[in-house]
Formats: sequence, structure tokens, C-alpha cells
Amino acid sequence: MTPRLWYSPRFWFSLSGSFLALGLATAAIDPERRSHSVQEVVATLPAVTLAPAEPAATTGLKVVRERLQPGERLHELLGRLGVDDPQLVEDTLSSPEGRALQRRLLGNGTVTARLDDEGRVIALYLPLTRGERALIKRQEDNRFSVTTKESSGDTPYLELREGVITASLFATADEIGLPLEIASRLAEVFGTEIDFSRDLRIGDSFLVLYETRIDAMGETRVGDILAAEFINRGKRYQVLRYTDRTGQTAFYTPDGKVLGTGFLRYPLKFTRVSSTFGLRHHPVTGEYKNHQGVDLASPIGTPVLAASDGIVAFKGWQEGYGNLVILRHRNGYETRYGHLSGFGTVAVGQRIRQGEVIGFVGATGMVTGPHLHYEVRIAGKPYNPQTVQLPAPEPLTGEALADFTQRSAATRALLASATRSAPLVTAATAPNG
Repeated sequence: MTPRLWYSPRFWFSLSGSFLALGLATAAIDPERRSHSVQEVVATLPAVTLAPAEPAATTGLKVVRERLQPGERLHELLGRLGVDDPQLVEDTLSSPEGRALQRRLLGNGTVTARLDDEGRVIALYLPLTRGERALIKRQEDNRFSVTTKESSGDTPYLELREGVITASLFATADEIGLPLEIASRLAEVFGTEIDFSRDLRIGDSFLVLYETRIDAMGETRVGDILAAEFINRGKRYQVLRYTDRTGQTAFYTPDGKVLGTGFLRYPLKFTRVSSTFGLRHHPVTGEYKNHQGVDLASPIGTPVLAASDGIVAFKGWQEGYGNLVILRHRNGYETRYGHLSGFGTVAVGQRIRQGEVIGFVGATGMVTGPHLHYEVRIAGKPYNPQTVQLPAPEPLTGEALADFTQRSAATRALLASATRSAPLVTAATAPNG
């Protein structure tokens, strides 16, 4: 079994291409060099909004991304990329456009080089001043042409990262350079199946494919997860994001089921459970009484999400709860969110989708500090949100399932090619794969 690296390889995938241009090549990140220029391996993927009939084919091409150093000349850049191609430099500098290009290279901008399997340049994309880009392209006679055009703005990519739990999800995210917002999203997506405050174990692992956009200066803006896999206690869970024809987006297992239940186990990012369900000594009144929910400690202003699809039954002030939102869900389920500092854009009678922001953590009502009081009730009776059996959502069927299967084919093939080879015990309720 191949040992896994805690400092995971970085992979970049362009959304603009039509074919996978590289089998996943590794370039381990040295943690001591994170603040320096790091060469990244990238590849083109099928556009995720399309429905490729077959998994993307692998060719011999590869793409390398690198930061352009301030004042760096073209031949110096090629040397740093490990490319020995004097013909490229000669052809570029022999034209007025090429000589002007040399003077307009944008320091700290992002260079993209497409190379063949012998390391020769097929195309070189260079950032220029005035918001333009240059393309140096190899022709059939092995000479190079130079063209410049206005940059079209941010370039969308997919990034694939692998992590192994060493202490916690967020500690591992920091070790491998995974954005914290993606780590938080992972906890949300798998939160119906894995209790990240109790179930996580050292040696658990995950794989996540997410969107990011990179501008000419190399600055990134993180998007949402496209697909992810988590292995917890030897059980593999896998999800794929899918937007149906009505515009609703959710995460589904490869066979069209929503992972776990239709409820988020915890409807926000929190630091700890500050008070559990059941009989307790009330911190304000000093009385012993039943606590009908759990208190989730989190900073004031932390977004509170709808635990499941539902209808807003109450929004306002209620004694003890402070600012409170009550959502009614199917099958007699109800959730309550108390001590809010403010409300999201919700109104009584409004339909809410799972994950929508309904309010923000606060310290209103009868409290001693900021937290969310969260309740789950069934037919009016409160149950422990940490242990209650939550209902399963409706799976995809018919045309929706066929559409999902077709549109996710390329993503599933990519995950399959990147999945680790360690033997796994798959739970009966976990997705296939």
C-alpha cells in the first residue's frame, strides 16, 4: 500500500477545456516553501455544466502554472520551468510584438505553459500589463507565433486535494493548504453521517474536488465543492453536487440518494457543545430543569443554516429564547433556532431550502454568552439533536436520475482515478464506490 502524504499533492483542473489533458501528476508541497513560488501541475477537464457521454481521455499533454517573478525575462522563466527551447525565444524576440511583450510582462502574474510529453512548449500564456494576456503558440512547422488579447477576467479551475486526519479536520486542512471555507463545507456536506465532534479518528481521510477562480495576479477566490469522498472508521462516503432542471442544488451519492438524512446534524460552524440535552442546572435562573435542545458555542454573527427544507412557522422574539426562528418540516418534524443576534431574509410562511441562512448567532434572551440554542421536535416533543433519528430525503428517480448519472459521469471517473487503493469496508448505507 502506497503511504499517503499529509502535505498533499496539488492538482489544478481547467473548466474551459474539452478533454482531460493529464493523468494526475504529483508535486509534493514542501511546507517550508509555502510562502515562495510553487510550481503547480494543472490539466484541462470537461466543462462541468456539460454531459460528456464518455469519461475524458488521457493524452500526453501537461500544463504547468507558475508565478512570473518581477523583472524576469522570457529565457529566465523558461529555465525556471525546466524548458530548453531557444527557438521559442528567437521567434518571440524577432517580431515587434514579441519585443514589446518582453517589456510588458506582469510581475507576480500567473504563467500557464502547455507542454508535450517531451517537455517541449506547445503553448505559453503570459500575463501582461493593461489587463492583457499573450499567447505564444507552436505551429506545425515548429516555429512560434505571438498574439496578444485583452484578458477575459478570472479563469475558473477545479482543485483536487487529499487529506489524512492527524488531529482534526481543520488542522489537516491547514496542513495541506485546503481553504477553511472548503473544510467547513465538507463538515456540512457529511455532517448528516459523521459527527465531526465525536466520530472523527486519526487516520480517517478525505478527497475533495472544489471550484476556484484565479486572476492574472494569481489571487484565488474559492467556490463550492463539486464532489467529495470521506473515509471515516473504514467506511467510505461519496457525494456529487447536482443542480436539477428547476435550479435546485444538492449533494447526492453516485446512485442518486442524498447522503445520510435530509437534516444537517448541526446547522452552523461551532467550536463546542456548551450545554447538552436533558436535565441541567440553568446558568441564569439556577433552577434544575430539562434543557430541550443543545447549545452550540460560536461567535456572534456566525451564520445559522436551515437544517432541512421547510416552512418558516415563527420569526420573532420569544421569552427565554430571545430572537427565535421555528421551521416546520415534513413528517411532523420541527426545528428551533434561539438567541439569534439577527435574522436572515426570511418571513413567516416562506419556503426554505436546506442550508439557507435563516439567522445569525447571538446572545439574546436568557443567556450568559453567545451561542445557538438548537432544538429538534417530532410531533411537538423535543428530542436530543445529537442522537435523534433523522428522516431520509427523497432520492432521485426517473428522468432526474438519468440526467444526474449522465452529467456526473466525468466527475465520477476523475474521483475513481484519484481514489486511494487502501482496502475499505463499505457501510451498507454508504454510496457505492
